[in-house]
Amino acid sequence: MSTPGGGEPLLELVGVSRVFGQEVPVHALRDVSMQVRAGDHLAIIGPSGSGKSTMLGLLGVLDRPSAGSVYVTGRDTGSLADDERSRLRGEVIGFVFQQFHLIPYLTALGNVETALCYRGLARAERRERALAALAEVGLADRAEHRPVQLSGGEQQRVAIARAIVTEPRLILADEPTGALDTANAVLVMDIFARLAQADRALILVTHDPRIAVTTNRVVSMRDGRIVSDATQVPAPFVAEASAVAP
Repeated sequence: MSTPGGGEPLLELVGVSRVFGQEVPVHALRDVSMQVRAGDHLAIIGPSGSGKSTMLGLLGVLDRPSAGSVYVTGRDTGSLADDERSRLRGEVIGFVFQQFHLIPYLTALGNVETALCYRGLARAERRERALAALAEVGLADRAEHRPVQLSGGEQQRVAIARAIVTEPRLILADEPTGALDTANAVLVMDIFARLAQADRALILVTHDPRIAVTTNRVVSMRDGRIVSDATQVPAPFVAEASAVAP
């Protein structure tokens, strides 16, 4: 498989399958192997039911495979206890979900700080790092606002700040612009372009071809299998002119 990042391996699937159900088994993934290296800015694409979401759950160590192995920074996650898997996720992986999953009674700052709560950091350091992450996504001036006081685009940017505040080696995003209008999608994709760095991997699950072309690698899925894995020169995210015109 192509690995344009060229850095150290951060994620690897080896012969992974995932089957749901027993009486009527559903084969969501079938014997999938893939390696992701530092420097990869990767899009996973495919039609509904192709296995994209199942793949994301395995890459993020949120689920266990029915067969095969998942390695994260060289560690076989199948040999880890649940608490060790949770610790590995917290240390290595940052998640960005389509529906934000912000805590409604916390401010933007408080939501970002939650990712640091079990790191043994002093409160002042947690606050400083959370404010820096909010500044990185352009929301330093909205730190004391609760989610209900923020637009959808701002909420997604808070979710991105929460994902990056731990300085993860891997960032996994599930349809990160799916709940946004085009103008806010432009802002979010600009942030992701800046987050694509040589020492980390960024994986976007998407159905939007405008997002796929912004990455340096595209993995296409169908019927639970990888049908192509190709490198490319990233292109800018192109918005619909009518949606962003003043």
